[in-house]
Formats: sequence, C-alpha cells, structure tokens
Amino acid sequence: MERTISMMVGKGSLNHNNRTFIAKNVDSERSKGNKVYMKESIKKVYHTLFDEALETYNAKQTRADRRIDNYYEKIRTSRQEKLFHELIVQIGNRDDTNCGMVESVYAQLALEDYMNGFQERNPNLRVFNAVMHLDEETPHLHIDYVPFSTGNKRGLETKVSLKGALKAQGFVGAGRFDTEWKRWVESEKQCLAEIMEHYKMEWLQKGTHEKHLSVYDYEKKMRKAEVKELEQEISGQKDKIASQSFLMEVNEEALQSQEQILEENEAKAEKIR
Repeated sequence: MERTISMMVGKGSLNHNNRTFIAKNVDSERSKGNKVYMKESIKKVYHTLFDEALETYNAKQTRADRRIDNYYEKIRTSRQEKLFHELIVQIGNRDDTNCGMVESVYAQLALEDYMNGFQERNPNLRVFNAVMHLDEETPHLHIDYVPFSTGNKRGLETKVSLKGALKAQGFVGAGRFDTEWKRWVESEKQCLAEIMEHYKMEWLQKGTHEKHLSVYDYEKKMRKAEVKELEQEISGQKDKIASQSFLMEVNEEALQSQEQILEENEAKAEKIR
C-alpha cells in the first residue's frame, strides 16, 4: 500500500504535545494510548549541553557586560535563535491512515522505529521531548529538540545553531532553493521510506511518479531546478533590456525630430529678422 510522508515544522507547544492542554480536535478518551519517548526539562538539557562552554567563555571576558549569566535566558530572549525546534512526522492522512483503521497500526510501527533511531542519526539535534499522538485523526510524532554546534570560534565553543548542527551532520546548503534544512528533511524522508518498506508500505510522492531519489539524483535534480530558475531570471532581464533599448531608440528619434523642428524655426526667425 502507498502512503505519503509529511514532515513539518511544529509550533513547539509542549503543553499541547504533553496534553497539559486539551485541544478541540483531541479525543481525550484515547489520550492514554499516546506513546511518550522522551520528556526532559529543557533547562536541564541546556545546562548539560552548554554549561562547560559557558564557563570557558565567561572566563575569557575582561568586561563584565560581555559575560553571560544564563545561556537559556539569553537564547529565550534572542531574535536570532529559537530555544528549540519541533518536527512533526506523519504517514498517510485521515482518509487512508485514520487512527480507527487497521492500516494505521503499520504506520504506528514505522513511526516508532523511525523515532527510536532519530537521536542516533542526528547527534547534533538533542531530543528532550518526543511523543506519538494517537488521540487525533492520524498517528503522528512530535519531536522537540535543541540543535547545537561545537568547535565554534566566535561566542561559545558549543552553542545553539540549527544551521551549524545540520552542517555538522553533513548537510550543507547550496543556495536559497537548496538549503541545509531541505537536504536534511529529504534524507529523513528517505530513511522513513525504507522503514515503511518493512511494513509493506511504499512512499507515495504526490505530483510525481518517481520512486524516492538517491542523494546524488536528488542533488542533480535540485541543480537543474536552480539552473532553470536562473535561466528564467536571465531571460526576463534580457526582455527588460530589449524593451529599454527600444524606448531609447524611440526617444532618440523623437529628439532628432525636435532638433530638426528647432533648426527650421530658427531659420524662419532669421529670415523674418
């Protein structure tokens, strides 16, 4: 059976994920069936990840105003980085993999295998909260993690950075159409697709009849898309230049006509004088 794969950026509502708050679309009678894989204090995770680097950083500062008292609070109030990120992972939809269907059992098994291997595959994405919801329409995972990079030359040696974390795991972007995030998500989808095969499920990619691509083929496809985009932009610029050249020619002809009229009028004036 064929099923789609969805990987989306979540809002990061821990109260919703941990059912401290019950939304209207939740069947609270089925909430006891939810599976909790990880539930740690994010503040403790920050201490574990960054305290040593923070101490080293502060020891090097000669000015008190450059020292960081609380790295968690610094990131919480920062406009550059988020405290944590969330990935929502789902197989199928409410029509073909509804929690009331037998087919959803296979999706649950595949999602659980995917979750169990997530931290090992992503050592720079420290998971602190993860749950599978079975009390909504379709089984899905909420994975909350703190991305970090090490060996930094500026600021803390170990610090919060999604781009740095993905780069450390080998995902380097090549432009605005081919970012680290896009490459990483594609890799994770391929991983989940392989797991799904063990449960007789095939990855259905909407809008295409292609099977999931190898990393090489994917990169080649992205290059072609980027080249096509640039070619369209160049073509548009050429059209714009041609249009401007035409207008210049028209204006030049008008100018010459005006100059001729001016000369004729000057000649008439001279004759009258």
